[in-house]
Amino acid sequence: MKKFNFKIRGNSFETSVLSFEENIVEIQINGTNYTVEIDKTISVSKTPKLMRSAVHTAPGEGFINMKPTNVSTLKSPLPGTIFRINVKVGDKVKLGDVLLILEAMKMENNIMSEKAGTVKSILVKEGAAVMQDAPLIEFE
Repeated sequence: MKKFNFKIRGNSFETSVLSFEENIVEIQINGTNYTVEIDKTISVSKTPKLMRSAVHTAPGEGFINMKPTNVSTLKSPLPGTIFRINVKVGDKVKLGDVLLILEAMKMENNIMSEKAGTVKSILVKEGAAVMQDAPLIEFE
């Protein structure tokens, strides 16, 4: 039940919408019930409309704060299986490059470079199971 207060020419009216079906509305004005017919058919949506505000992000911007670090060894952020290795020893990488893909909980996770540098050694092979914080790649 929706309640409304109106003021018309200095007179206050307390109204309540008791029910409505198609174009018939039952309302109460200052304690008196009325049944009125509306010219236009009111359609009630069974499913609520959800509106989300648009999120504008710059290209490459994500939920990970990519700041360069002085880490010389890239470690696994979570346990999983090495799905694909995208670099070789001697490759030069930039901050944010996808070095390998780790499969964890049936999802493929991109493991990105935390700094620019050269790959010194790759400590894992494709298909290898790794634990969290296991060393994956060393940098020069």
